[in-house]
Amino acid sequence: MADIVIVASAYGTEAIRRDGHRAYVAQAAEAGAAGFEVRRELFAADEDCTPAALAALGMAIAAAGLWAVYSTPATLYREDGALDREALAQSLHEAEALGAHFLKFQLGGFAGTTHAAEIAAAAQGSRARILVENGQLAMGGTLAQFTALFAALVEEGAAGTLGMTFDIGNWLWPGELPLAAARALAPHVEYIHCKAVTGEGARRFAVAPQAADPLCLPVLATLPREVPRGIEFPFDPADLAADARRRVAWLETA
Repeated sequence: MADIVIVASAYGTEAIRRDGHRAYVAQAAEAGAAGFEVRRELFAADEDCTPAALAALGMAIAAAGLWAVYSTPATLYREDGALDREALAQSLHEAEALGAHFLKFQLGGFAGTTHAAEIAAAAQGSRARILVENGQLAMGGTLAQFTALFAALVEEGAAGTLGMTFDIGNWLWPGELPLAAARALAPHVEYIHCKAVTGEGARRFAVAPQAADPLCLPVLATLPREVPRGIEFPFDPADLAADARRRVAWLETA
């Protein structure tokens, strides 16, 4: 059975900015989750990103019996395809302070050059596994970019340098088919973000999947069963605790 991770934003982005991540760690544990995803963009102040603050948050997560994911909105590759060395170094430093198991980047403008040796050197000694996620923009959100990235890593003999966070719903924004992406990328997927989507075009929103969800279930069946699964859709604000327990139980067996 895969570990279930609760992404902090499931409790509401404004709630996390107002109350802080730490206020929801115990709730995630009580819901039956195994992990908790910290979102850098939801920190209310720069002070929340200091090594001391991240270490304290990491200790609270560990004390609750959870492991941590550190998610940054930064892209691993800049728009011109160059490696964003500053973002890589800073994010690794922050993830290390948190004690994160995964460090999740947006892919960004990968254009054929992997910079695998530099990434591996920067990550040497880090506890955090670097993952790249498919985003909602055409840059960093197309199947072609991800297949090219992993093919290039294999060709360079650097296949283990990066893993993938596969966000089921995000593929819809740039017009990709999630199931086709799952079939193509399954061997590289190490973490899954699960959400259904409502709306059209740019006016799409993450929603909770149905019990027999036609988007999520076929994709989950295609991806590796043992890979951790993250809840990245909003819980029912009328009863956060009960809905969180229900969604964790559903995703464990989906």
